[in-house]
Amino acid sequence: MDSLYAKRMEALGTETAFEVLAKAKALEKQGKDIVHLEIGEPDFDTPTNIKEAAVQALHAGYTHYVPAAGIPELREAISQHISKTRNIDVNPEEVVVTPGAKPIMFFSILALVNPGEEVLNPNPGFPIYESVINFVGAKQVPIPLKEEKNFRFDQEYVKAKITNKTKMIVLNSPQNPTGGVLTKEDLKVVADCIADRDDVFVISDEVYSKILYEGRHESVASLPGMKEKTILLDGFSKTYAMTGWRLGYGVMQKDLAQKITQLMVNSNSCTCAFVQMAGVEALRGPQDKAETMVAEFKRRREVIVSGLNDIKGITCNKPRGAFYVFPNITGTGMNCNELSDYLLNNAGVAVLPGTSFGQYGKGYLRLSFANSIGNIRKALDRISEALENI
Repeated sequence: MDSLYAKRMEALGTETAFEVLAKAKALEKQGKDIVHLEIGEPDFDTPTNIKEAAVQALHAGYTHYVPAAGIPELREAISQHISKTRNIDVNPEEVVVTPGAKPIMFFSILALVNPGEEVLNPNPGFPIYESVINFVGAKQVPIPLKEEKNFRFDQEYVKAKITNKTKMIVLNSPQNPTGGVLTKEDLKVVADCIADRDDVFVISDEVYSKILYEGRHESVASLPGMKEKTILLDGFSKTYAMTGWRLGYGVMQKDLAQKITQLMVNSNSCTCAFVQMAGVEALRGPQDKAETMVAEFKRRREVIVSGLNDIKGITCNKPRGAFYVFPNITGTGMNCNELSDYLLNNAGVAVLPGTSFGQYGKGYLRLSFANSIGNIRKALDRISEALENI
């Protein structure tokens, strides 16, 4: 039956988080108590003012087709938001709104990268980068993110890997799965390497830009000469606990925005109208709920990092952003796939193996601390007890 499907489907990957979630839900149906640390989703509700904006938009008739690139109100709000937060001049015509941030990633690679061309991508990294690179027949060039460098990349390594075959560089900061944060100096290395290259683009995945615990967010788009070379990818899912709303956007040069809009026309037609009006309120309304959420994540970070470091065989760096920890589990004597399965089936704790995020995730687990402190402590106790019983 496999011959029924197009060959390209063999190159398309998946997100292990959803597979592990399905396994965990199946165990729960059997009556087992599971602590969910596998899924990257804020456990907070969408702020009331955003939900009310959607309800009002429904009553006002925002239930029909809207422009494929996004409604003018939201594109204007996004352009003002990015102009202010990244200190660059953004025009609404440089904004494309999509159902979630993933389509910007998919469409950008589809629109720009030819088979055989090279794309540098972080490893361990969000698995969809590698999946889409492989899908279009390009060659992915992993950028190792090492624990000893706080999961930043080696600058000399990146310099050496940018060649005349390079068509795109993917950056993600704060990062999934490690919580690592790139410095301005890291970004400047990339910018300097492609300063004279009009044929190379950077996808800058900044969906966790507001979930930062120390310092300030740095964007490669803010560096001199980089705005025209950058596709800035952001969204509402993480900052405003809107994962199910499916609302994201890209900021890019106008000509590319028109190409991405063409792909929207051919795939989704447009993004849900009343959801876009909720996005306007998210950006222009009060930010206190989002700030409270980040403050709570920071408290949870302290609990989970301290707790993991107290467990024999595990060491854990403190993440500077996002809501993930990426502990080293080599001291347990188990590989990451074995340990993640063991913890799910024997301890009732759902986590992800580091290799779900690429080859350089070997020896690590990813745990999301988008769960209550009570549940985090329960998970830590279960992990500790389970490892003692090996």
